[in-house]
Amino acid sequence: MKTLILTRHDIEKILTPAVANETVEKAFKAYSMGCAEMPAKSYLYFPKGDLRSMPAYISGEGFDIAGIKCVNVHPQNAEGNLPAVMAVIILNDPQTGFPLAVMDGTYLTGIRTGAAGAIAAKYLSRKDSKVAGFVGCGAQARTQLSCLLEVRNIRKIKIWQFPKDKECVQEFKKWAQMTYGMEAIVSSHMDDVTMDSDIVITTTPSRSPLVNYVSPGTHINAIGADAPGKQEINHKILKQAKLVVDDWTQASHSGEINVPLGLKQITKNDVHALLGDIVAGKKKGRTSAKEITLFDATGLAIQDISCGYIVYKALKNRRGIKSIKLF
Repeated sequence: MKTLILTRHDIEKILTPAVANETVEKAFKAYSMGCAEMPAKSYLYFPKGDLRSMPAYISGEGFDIAGIKCVNVHPQNAEGNLPAVMAVIILNDPQTGFPLAVMDGTYLTGIRTGAAGAIAAKYLSRKDSKVAGFVGCGAQARTQLSCLLEVRNIRKIKIWQFPKDKECVQEFKKWAQMTYGMEAIVSSHMDDVTMDSDIVITTTPSRSPLVNYVSPGTHINAIGADAPGKQEINHKILKQAKLVVDDWTQASHSGEINVPLGLKQITKNDVHALLGDIVAGKKKGRTSAKEITLFDATGLAIQDISCGYIVYKALKNRRGIKSIKLF
């Protein structure tokens, strides 16, 4: 047997926003239905970043695949023209353990995270949502918008002007306008971005709250907090909101709720549900137009392995795909 070697280009051809959304939604449902095994991610910490290992096995909702993702987060990489997040995924046959594929996980990580945000918005945001506010304008903001547009008819985006990075903001604005014909405005005042936005998306590495106010009926996708000590949202909003997490263990350790939990500003009882339980119909999502909802996304290995499996199935018999004999 040979192991496929799949590049970013290979994955981009298969894993469109629509495909990623469908795949991730099924993965969340499988997790809720007890058809997945997923130890919490583990961390190695370095002076300027960290390295994470994320294993999973999914055996339901059309999946039968195991694997692991190795991913780094080094926020200062932009100074050296490297992505802040880079990843490699290994897919394994659950029957034999054979490595079916080794694939680029950098693009896949971005779009599967965007898909998680989109699925959260599908179940938690108002169906008539038209305005999205972005706090953070890097690569993840782009996949969040691309996947969100598959589930909500967003007509306008508002972008927070981070004081030290005007170039990133303008690039994101131009990209949204050119790619989607999107009305896009920029403001250096956070409240201008978060107030009167139907959906607020935060994708920063902040370690102190940035978002202090949102309007009634807002849905928040809190994406940036993915390690201990990170926090983007004022804990008072968390107390007001219907809180939904992707996984309790990971969220309590390294998600948006990790700091408020540690400070006893919120408790586990303040968490309404896992996203998978809402997808599976075990818990309700949004129940009124005025409630504030918040999805705490830490990023799950089931997202990576399910998306990798879809790519592998699509390409395993295609000519021109590289493979190597490892054993």
